[in-house]
Amino acid sequence: METCAVIFNSLTPELIQRRNQVHDTCRQFSRSPSRGNLLRLKALFAGCGEEVFIEQGFYCDYGNKISLGRCVYLNVNCTLLDGGLISIGDDCLIGPNVQILTINHAVSPGERLDKKNFAEDVSIGNNVWIGAGVIILPGVSIGSGAIIGAGSVVNKDVATNCMYAGNPAKKIRQLEGTLQQQDTLQQQD
Repeated sequence: METCAVIFNSLTPELIQRRNQVHDTCRQFSRSPSRGNLLRLKALFAGCGEEVFIEQGFYCDYGNKISLGRCVYLNVNCTLLDGGLISIGDDCLIGPNVQILTINHAVSPGERLDKKNFAEDVSIGNNVWIGAGVIILPGVSIGSGAIIGAGSVVNKDVATNCMYAGNPAKKIRQLEGTLQQQDTLQQQD
């Protein structure tokens, strides 16, 4: 995925107010993950498919830049820093303590003093399994059918139907039984 970082000023009064409201909703859900609080959390998102399940400890900054497909499972303590868009496809499993980050800062110490952020979108395809403790960095695209091993740091795009692991995450192997093969087998039954 070819991305372009967009300058993002998170210190505007409007964004500070939005973050405070969203953080309150996230804290309320973490204290009491009731159906009502889950509905309030899902209402923050730009899109949320059916049968999405979110465990307590979920955290995001704005919510309105997050789109979740159907049948997505977010395990405990997931953090989605959504200054940029975060798109998660259908049938995805997101492990505990996963961080999906779209915000970065200037490398130059002098430029960091300006307090500007840079936002790059993150895209996750369908039927992706992201293991516990994975960190996905800004601008990454993960192809459908992929697996990311626990504890990995993903700083580059991930190919479709492949397993990646490590820090930085590297391709371990191609996965057999691609989505297209599975669809063909189901149609034959």
